[in-house]
Amino acid sequence: MVSSLFLLRPPPADLRALPKLAASRSHGLLSRRSVLPVRISLFPEPRRPPFVGSEKRRQLAFACFYNTKEKLGPTSPEKALKVDRPILQRWDVPWGWQTATLTMIACGVSFVLTGLVEASVLPYLGFQGGEVSLEEKAEILFAGQFAVTAVVLGVIYGITNSFRPLPDDIFCYDWKDPFSLPKGWLLWAGIGLVGALIAIALAGVALTTFSDENPQRETDALIRLLPLIGSSSVSTACLVGVTGVLAPILEETVFRGFLMVSLTKWVPTPVSVLISAAVFAIAHLTPGEFPQLFLLGAALGFSYAQTHNLLTPITIHSIWNSGVILLLTFLQLQGYDIRELLQAS
Repeated sequence: MVSSLFLLRPPPADLRALPKLAASRSHGLLSRRSVLPVRISLFPEPRRPPFVGSEKRRQLAFACFYNTKEKLGPTSPEKALKVDRPILQRWDVPWGWQTATLTMIACGVSFVLTGLVEASVLPYLGFQGGEVSLEEKAEILFAGQFAVTAVVLGVIYGITNSFRPLPDDIFCYDWKDPFSLPKGWLLWAGIGLVGALIAIALAGVALTTFSDENPQRETDALIRLLPLIGSSSVSTACLVGVTGVLAPILEETVFRGFLMVSLTKWVPTPVSVLISAAVFAIAHLTPGEFPQLFLLGAALGFSYAQTHNLLTPITIHSIWNSGVILLLTFLQLQGYDIRELLQAS
C-alpha cells in the first residue's frame, strides 16, 4: 500500500510561494480558496521509478521480450541422458511388479497348455506319430508355432491393454528412419548382429580352449530339427517361417518388449538387459548353448535399448535364426554331415 499512497500524494509546492502564503496567513487573508492554485492530481503523470538502475532495466526488458513458448534445453541429468546416451534411458512402465510377474507366469502356462492341446488334437486330425512324413512334420511345426505365438501375444496384450494408453516406446514397431544414427532400427540391427557374431565367436574359442569335453547337444533345438533341414523345399520354407518369423516376433516381444522393459522400472537398463538375456537363455532349455544364447540375448537387449524399437531385436533374431537354417540346408545339400558339424562346434 505504500506505493499507491505515494502516487496519491500531491507534489510539493514551490518554495518561492511560501513567503506569500505566510504573509497571507498573517493578515488573515488565507482562506480555503487560497489553496486552489496548488495543482493536485489524483492521476499523476507516470514517472520513472527512482530506484531502478540500468541493470534492473535490462532485466525488465529481457522479461518483456521472453517467449514462454520456447522450449529450453535439457537442464536435468535425466533429460540430458535421454539426448546423450539413449541406450541407458529407461522406459516409463505403467504397471507394477505384480502385473509383470503374473504376466510372465501366464505366458509360460499358455505356452505349455497350447502345446498340450496341439498334441491331443493331432491324433483326431489323422496325424499319427509313425505315419507322418517330413513335410507334414514341418507343416505341423509351423502350425504349432503359429498357435503358440498367437496365444502368448494375446495374453500379453490382453493384460497390458488395461493400462492403455501406453507410452509410445512400449511395444513399438516403427518402420520410419531405418538408417538414422541415433535410433535407426535397421542400422542398429546390423551393428547388433556384428557384435553378437564377434562375442559368440570369442566365447566359442574360449570354451574350446578351457574345456576338453564337447557339450552334449542331443536336446538342442537344431539337433531336433536336423531331419527336416534340407529334406524338401516345403520343409525349408516352414523352418524359415518358424525360426525366422514367428519365433523372433514371439520371443522378442516377451523377453525384450515386456520383461526387459518392465525390469527397467526397478533396475538400470544394462542390468535389465543382462537379466532378460539370462532368462532368455534358460527358457530355451538347452544347457549346452547357454553361453551363446546369453550373449545373443545381451546383444538383442542392448540393441533394443538403443532404439526402443522392437523391429531392431526382431531383425537381428530373424537374420540369426534363418541364416543358420539356410546355411545348414546348403551344407546338407553339398553332402556334409551337419550333425557332426554341430557336435564339433
